Amino acid sequence: MPERMNRSSLLARGAVLLGSATAIGTLAAPAKAAIPDSDLAYLRLLIAIELLKIDYGARASAARELRPGPRDLVRRARGDDTRHYVGLAALLNGAGQTPATGDDVDFSYRRGSFATPVAIAKLGRELAMLAVSAYLGALENVQTSELRRPLAQIAANEAQQAGAYGQLLGGRVVGSPFAPSLQIDAVSAALDKYES
Repeated sequence: MPERMNRSSLLARGAVLLGSATAIGTLAAPAKAAIPDSDLAYLRLLIAIELLKIDYGARASAARELRPGPRDLVRRARGDDTRHYVGLAALLNGAGQTPATGDDVDFSYRRGSFATPVAIAKLGRELAMLAVSAYLGALENVQTSELRRPLAQIAANEAQQAGAYGQLLGGRVVGSPFAPSLQIDAVSAALDKYES
């Protein structure tokens, strides 16, 4: 005998189906010819930011100065950044491009960046805010509509990370009501100060 369904069970099943389809398709790459060079340039730039944040996370996690709570935040953020990288790399691979890896870049930091818990948290917030601004700039400029949702999802996570670092610093958790959007040249210039 067929199972009777009420409206709420039908909606619940639909939400499960929609949720699983969304999770599977979130970072599916559009067809190779569908991504213009300008969008590929943004993906490469965002990969560079994620690689920088992953490197920062490794160094900050290894710093003896961090207590367990802040160290846990840094590790969780690094895990998220790693997932961001994997997703962005899949998009580039799907477009027939080879993404950069951590072995392709040598990062450098200002003296004292990992010397104190406050310095570590300030740098973490700075990098998270750079990422937010870069993703917002990408969202403003990418032409490939299939890229917008995953980039927006990552931007939301980066904003959460910035808020968490702000809380660690004892300052504002919520920033400006209109976060700044950086264009590709400004993001590239900001990244230059971290590359040796």
